[in-house]
Amino acid sequence: MAGCSLPSGNTGGSINSPGDVIIGGTFQVHSKRVDQDQHFTSKPTELQCQIFAIEFYQTMRALIFAVEEINADTEILPNVTLGFQALDSCNTLRRAAQGTLSMLSGGKEAIPNYHCHDGTPFAGIVGDSGSTRSILMAQILGLYRYPQISYFSTSPVLTNRNLFPSFFRTIPSDEFQMKGLAQLIDHFGWSWLGILAIDGEYGQFGLQLVKQEIINSGACVAFAETILTSQPDRNAPHLINIIKKSTAKVVIVIASDTDFVVVVEKLLRQNVSGHIWVASEAWATSDLLSEERFKGILLGSIGFAIFHGKMPRFGKYFNSLNPSKDVSDPFITEFWEQTFACTWPSEKNQVIVMDNATISPCAGNEMLYVQPSEEDQRLSLNVYTAVYAIAWALHNLLYCKPGTGPFYLGGCANISSFQPWQLLHYIKNVNFKTRDGRQIFFDSAGNPPAVYDIVNWQVGARGMLEQVTVGSYEFNGSSGKSFNIDSAKILWFNNNTQIPPSQCSPSCPSGYRKVIVPGKPPCCYECARCPQGQISNQTDAAECQPCSWDTWPNLQQDRCLPRPTEFLSYEQPLGYSLAFSSVFLGLTPLVILGIFVCNNKTPIVRANNYSLSCLLLLSLFLCFLCSLGFIGYPQPEKCLLRQVAFGMVFALCISCVLAKTITVVIAFNATKPGSRLRKWTGVKVSYCVIGFCIFVQLCVCGIWLILSPPFSELDAETKPGIIIINCNEGSATAFWCMLGYLGFLASISFIVAFLARCLPDSFNEAKLITFSMLAFLSVWVSFIPAYLSARGMYTVAMEVFAILSSSWAVVGCIFVPKCYIVLFRPNMNSREHLLGKSRIQN
Repeated sequence: MAGCSLPSGNTGGSINSPGDVIIGGTFQVHSKRVDQDQHFTSKPTELQCQIFAIEFYQTMRALIFAVEEINADTEILPNVTLGFQALDSCNTLRRAAQGTLSMLSGGKEAIPNYHCHDGTPFAGIVGDSGSTRSILMAQILGLYRYPQISYFSTSPVLTNRNLFPSFFRTIPSDEFQMKGLAQLIDHFGWSWLGILAIDGEYGQFGLQLVKQEIINSGACVAFAETILTSQPDRNAPHLINIIKKSTAKVVIVIASDTDFVVVVEKLLRQNVSGHIWVASEAWATSDLLSEERFKGILLGSIGFAIFHGKMPRFGKYFNSLNPSKDVSDPFITEFWEQTFACTWPSEKNQVIVMDNATISPCAGNEMLYVQPSEEDQRLSLNVYTAVYAIAWALHNLLYCKPGTGPFYLGGCANISSFQPWQLLHYIKNVNFKTRDGRQIFFDSAGNPPAVYDIVNWQVGARGMLEQVTVGSYEFNGSSGKSFNIDSAKILWFNNNTQIPPSQCSPSCPSGYRKVIVPGKPPCCYECARCPQGQISNQTDAAECQPCSWDTWPNLQQDRCLPRPTEFLSYEQPLGYSLAFSSVFLGLTPLVILGIFVCNNKTPIVRANNYSLSCLLLLSLFLCFLCSLGFIGYPQPEKCLLRQVAFGMVFALCISCVLAKTITVVIAFNATKPGSRLRKWTGVKVSYCVIGFCIFVQLCVCGIWLILSPPFSELDAETKPGIIIINCNEGSATAFWCMLGYLGFLASISFIVAFLARCLPDSFNEAKLITFSMLAFLSVWVSFIPAYLSARGMYTVAMEVFAILSSSWAVVGCIFVPKCYIVLFRPNMNSREHLLGKSRIQN
């Protein structure tokens, strides 16, 4: 055996206790080592460990407490005594490997492939605290299928069952933690943040996982820097420079407290404050960082912590420790010195003087009242749970019934001589309840149920930083993510209760959308107003949503409102003004007709065809009234008939004017000697002209109504935000043909009247008709561009105005002068006066 042994080496301090089954444990009791230069000319010196870590000493004691509690419990492993071997790995791979091989060998020397426990079976190891050390240990233990249950190793690499077939843990994998951290960032609305991570397995895998989750949630990473554990200053000057230059106010830190504290010291010296630090579970409840001097930097920090659980009797057990009773514990003297700020004197020196201060010697009879708090018990609870997992697996192995066992032919293992792979089977299938009611089991990758506390760093009564539980995060396959936070309990830096923002760009309010700036991260955007007709009813909207056709955005463009409708209504000032004008002006032809009927015997009334004048006045009355068809709600029947009615009555009106003009020309030429036009001086020619002109217009309108009739429509495109209710003319060609035909008739009347304006006749109306047609044509020529440029109800108003103006032009130019003579100059309304005037003209 001696020929197979490795050189003996000191595996560090350890605590041992015999038993029927041995459980091993590795703990980082000391957090720092002293490295010395190696010249390879002599045997390397042993590692010197420094900085006693009370928190990890408590975890070691939690293993001892759990073993003693199980040995005293008659319900689990009755008549079987558990022993333990707990050692200090001193935060080094070398000590972790030496300790693992030593425990497997069963003696002080590490002898690979040999077991010297003198028949006492070795169940497995609880440890280690660091992922890097656990990976090394798992590679060794996996070769022999010895179960390993870590209480603080969170690297996702360890879930690979091909590489680490016998690894388990009572702390969730970083895969769950990093998803939770990204969800925490999203919960508080932080979209611009930095990440600091140590350069080990824990930090780099965590950095990649959380970075990807953050990007997937829509946030951006301003910087991702590494804390270099190989450098004494941890690369702190560079990190501080990056933090100061960045606009990100939230920084996720994936590191241990011993590494991050170097960065915090540098932050403190440079007075860099005002940041929110998001903690991974490795430092979320650190005593090292909870000192009063750090509160200006770390106050308001928030992060994930190991589930706190309860160990009711552990505090009493821990306070019962005493150097005089626990003589087998090599660490208790250091614990005593650090707790009571004393030192154990040598035989010669009873008082120690250090840095001009007197330190009292330790007496050993001091009253220990450490009472681990709820926060301090988090890691201890994980160790406690790991020991119970092994104990329950051994219990199930102990009570296996032959014939129903899990091994060959239903066989069972013997508690006094089981193989490690046999116990590994029971570890995989263990399922039990802790004393505080939690259900513990391991999934196929060796992970427990993923449960975290969310803690917030606040100032306690003693001025120290304390971690207050403000929520929880739970992840499981059946219900998915469960994330709860009591925001009212959270205090940020400066004791502010409002969530501090951390954004590259200010939030875009409702009514705006984000516009990505080329060359910059997606979170560094600009805000642009939503396009016309679209809204956004949430902050930081990526796209605006269009309103439906019958709604339109409000002024803020954050909601859609029903579009107002528009048509030329009787209730509007323009509508009732035009309606009043139509009725009032429509009475004028009737009044004139009444005057003509009362004075139908007078020469000026009878001249130029009395019956045509009456018909023209009636047509003008209809022209005024047809404008009312354009006012009011555009119903389908009204749309169908209003343009046709307008075209027909105006055709009647202009044809009457044309007939009167032709009558004047015929009458003058018929008075010449030998003229053959005498037989055409009757009313038949006039009515034939009128009938023909109306027939042509009737044909145009009939074809229009048959092929493409007008209809009522809702126009949501012409005027933004308004639905115009109007009449679609159906065929624009038919409409302009109808209107063009009226213009053609008016032009013929104007030309004929203009040529006959100087005929020597006292009753000659040619001049009056010339002016009336000139005014008529002027109105409708002006109407065309105005009609084409107007929108909505003003299009209709323009046509009504043109109808009224052109109709009044005919009335004013032809009939008003005659009424003036009839009513106010009766002496001019005599045959003698007209004949006298005729002679003068001759």
